[in-house]
Amino acid sequence: MKTWNTKSCTIYQLLEGRSNSFLINSQNNYILIDTGRANSWEKLSSKLDEILGKNKLSCLILTHTHFDHVENAAKIKEKYNSRIIVHQSELEYIMRGNSPLPQGSNLATGFMVNVLGKKLQSKYQYEKVNPDIIVGEKYDLIDFGFNAYIIHTPGHSKGSMGIIIDNKIAIVGDAMFGIFGNSIYPPFADDPDTMVKSWNKLTNTSCNLFLPGHGKEISRKLLESQYEKYK
Repeated sequence: MKTWNTKSCTIYQLLEGRSNSFLINSQNNYILIDTGRANSWEKLSSKLDEILGKNKLSCLILTHTHFDHVENAAKIKEKYNSRIIVHQSELEYIMRGNSPLPQGSNLATGFMVNVLGKKLQSKYQYEKVNPDIIVGEKYDLIDFGFNAYIIHTPGHSKGSMGIIIDNKIAIVGDAMFGIFGNSIYPPFADDPDTMVKSWNKLTNTSCNLFLPGHGKEISRKLLESQYEKYK
């Protein structure tokens, strides 16, 4: 299991491959970031049980409400009695268990969404759940025992969020992808121009490492070069 350390936190990567999921620990306080697909439930819950022991999972933060990030959210809340945090602009989606699919950001993905979008939409519904904490532009996680905060990073979706940990590492959902070598540009984004502005917001933190929802970690150098290319 891959881990990263900051001054006050340890970050565990619980799921990797198609969708990433991360667990943050600070002095036996725990927060889960995203849940992956439904078929990863046994792996996710097994790793959580192993790390948590008798400790409580304080909350689940959803970087956004697309199916591949939230399909286990209802099960997490039921099993671990965890509070769920989501951005206010995507509240209605998770409460009905159906989020709009993102728009394609290139010719191939644009064609896919335009031609197959309606058929795919019904396929990717998920178990609905009621969130407990609804956030806006920024939300401090100090009350959960973390030197960390959430910021709004729209573009991939209107309610996308990033989690800034010790001002050193950011967990960024699908604001950027880590699967294309020297490119972080996601294949899907509702508003690419706004997404690039969110990249700038992330560079304005002191973070030097960015953990995406798909793929490998992204360096600050790569993020800055991509921002300069697309701004």
